[in-house]
Amino acid sequence: MLLLGIESSCDETAAALVEDGRKVLSNVVASQVDTHRSFGGVVPELASREHIRNIGYVVRKAFDDAGKAYEDIDGIAVTQGPGLIGSLLVGLSFAKAMAYSLKKPLVPVNHIEGHIYSAFIENPDVEYPFLALVVSGGHTSLIFSPEPQCYQPVGRARDDAAGEALDKLSKFLGLGYPGGPVIDRLAGEGDPGRFAFSIPKISDGRLDFSFSGFKTAALRHIREAGIKPRRSGGRISRIILDLVASYQQAIVDTLVSQTRKAEKKLHPRSILLVGGVACNSHLRKVFKHTFEETRKPREGARPVSVYYPSPVYTTDNAAMIAAAGAQRFDPDLPPDQELNAVAGLRLC
Repeated sequence: MLLLGIESSCDETAAALVEDGRKVLSNVVASQVDTHRSFGGVVPELASREHIRNIGYVVRKAFDDAGKAYEDIDGIAVTQGPGLIGSLLVGLSFAKAMAYSLKKPLVPVNHIEGHIYSAFIENPDVEYPFLALVVSGGHTSLIFSPEPQCYQPVGRARDDAAGEALDKLSKFLGLGYPGGPVIDRLAGEGDPGRFAFSIPKISDGRLDFSFSGFKTAALRHIREAGIKPRRSGGRISRIILDLVASYQQAIVDTLVSQTRKAEKKLHPRSILLVGGVACNSHLRKVFKHTFEETRKPREGARPVSVYYPSPVYTTDNAAMIAAAGAQRFDPDLPPDQELNAVAGLRLC
């Protein structure tokens, strides 16, 4: 089974050809970072226009890189939501037209499920039940899956997503956009114990996340310490490095703490760390150490295994959409020309 995957939920236009949900023949991503950098964040209207400009090119390149013809595919998997509605419509409209012209099945995919299946591309040993921490610029959630295509919500972000919180601090300090990779790189040079950040407590006992308080605390530290944003090309001061390290540590501690509570409650066989922030080197290290390297298996139980995708599959890409679509593929399913994008599409 050969699927074309198309992803356009935010600011990456992506296409990929994937065999049997695992073997990636091509994975093409057109980034819009340069377009949005001067604004410090994604501008939805500009994102939609860039998708229109790029969609044809990335699809053609995906076929060229894989050495395949359009007629070789068995179907098309496309992101239906969640995401920016204008961006979603570009990819979905292109996929619908292509499926209709080729008379191929069209598989709508939830973007969050795509992130979950990004971990399966290189890890065939993932066992059910699994617990997935999906953490990116737009989403932070804990999802439990007792069996394939069955998802139960465990925790979600009540305000900002973790990636958004990282981007905001980078913007406050003039460190550049996107902020997550910058903070990941700089935090290793700072002292994570210099500035105090309190991990928020969720009063109703749910395993939800809240990151807006970290931004407020960071602004207070910036004001009280007299920290000035870095000027373009200027040297990054020691105090900024320490603040970045402390801030990242607080976010990582929150993510790991809530995931650990969920793991103790649900006893999964596997834990998945997926989404754009899963690229963060410190988060990966702490995750692996917490759940796998230092844990003794419960008596009579197997130890939990931790899986995360390679960096190329953590950020938005189409290989993960094709991988998720392969699980729902039906060769007899006609292309649904009534299919529409859903900005707030829920997985569970």
